[in-house]
Amino acid sequence: VGEPQHLSQWGWRAAGSLGPVMLPNSCQPYCPPAPWSALSLGGLTVLSLAFILGFPGNVFVVWSALCRVQKRTITCLLILHLAVADCAVLLTSPFFLRLLSAGKWEFGPVVCQLCHYVCGVSMYASISLITLMSLDRCLAVTMPFISQKIRTAMVVRSLVLAIWMVSFLLAVPIIFYRKLVLRGRHLLCDLSHPSIGHLVFHNLFETLTGFVLPFAAIIWSYCVIGRRLQDTRFRRKRRTNRLIVLIVAAFALFWLPFHVVNILDVAGALTHSKGLIMAGKMARPTLTALAFFSSSVNPILYAFTGGALIKSAGIGFMAKLFEGTASEMSSTRQGTGRTIQRREEAKLEMVQDGKPESITLSTNPLE
Repeated sequence: VGEPQHLSQWGWRAAGSLGPVMLPNSCQPYCPPAPWSALSLGGLTVLSLAFILGFPGNVFVVWSALCRVQKRTITCLLILHLAVADCAVLLTSPFFLRLLSAGKWEFGPVVCQLCHYVCGVSMYASISLITLMSLDRCLAVTMPFISQKIRTAMVVRSLVLAIWMVSFLLAVPIIFYRKLVLRGRHLLCDLSHPSIGHLVFHNLFETLTGFVLPFAAIIWSYCVIGRRLQDTRFRRKRRTNRLIVLIVAAFALFWLPFHVVNILDVAGALTHSKGLIMAGKMARPTLTALAFFSSSVNPILYAFTGGALIKSAGIGFMAKLFEGTASEMSSTRQGTGRTIQRREEAKLEMVQDGKPESITLSTNPLE
């Protein structure tokens, strides 16, 4: 029995080996951009800037955290691992730059799968670390006493190790769906799904685990923080809070379009809409390059946040920025704790003044 028409027409065909896969009608309706075309030049520009700005910047962050910081805070440790993840993905950029300049993949199937696997691991590790930062701030503001007890080096290192292990597992589907695909006269390192069901599973799995669920947790965290700060009247702006918010916003800005294309591909596959499929195929290269750029923007955010420290600390400004998170976390816990203490003292005064006995002194610091 022949292959269903909608599979062969759009290139979804089983690829059980590492060898190249011939796709029928591979240039209908979409061919990869030719070398030095507008799309290729755009991708080359974005990736080149990402590597030139991002790799040295992230190496500087790693060096500062490892060699210059005397006392690493929880935030510092998470930013260190975030920079490591960004360095890893930026190291793959020369392969993709060559792909865009030559218009074909020249490095074989193993490197094809490895490069995309590293990118997938980095994506999952980055969003997981950012989520952990947000949850950590939420815990410090809403449960300062509990936060002080459980925010130990051993707990954080265990959580970071778990994040890396889960990231390596979540990225495994990329290995199975990346193949050398023959499009026109050139081999490309492209997605190759055996069926529409595989495409739907892969795209939805990637978007849910790599964006929707983590960002739901992040949004919930900051909603809780906002309500708590209004209740406690502890509204001082903190450099660390601003830094984490900027990191979250940057990740959302650069990765949201990529995941929108994932959903667009799913909608096109399920409805057999040539227009949606064409739009997804045309948009994916540019938006993938944009997502790639997210790995280079964090050092710029650190410099922006710690700009006032550059004049006084020079090359050590990053270390000063990281060390400052310790005092800010301590101040946050103390400020929230003082508010809780004042609230309990007010309750005690009401009881002593003969108010109704239903108002009792609570021993729960979270109330």
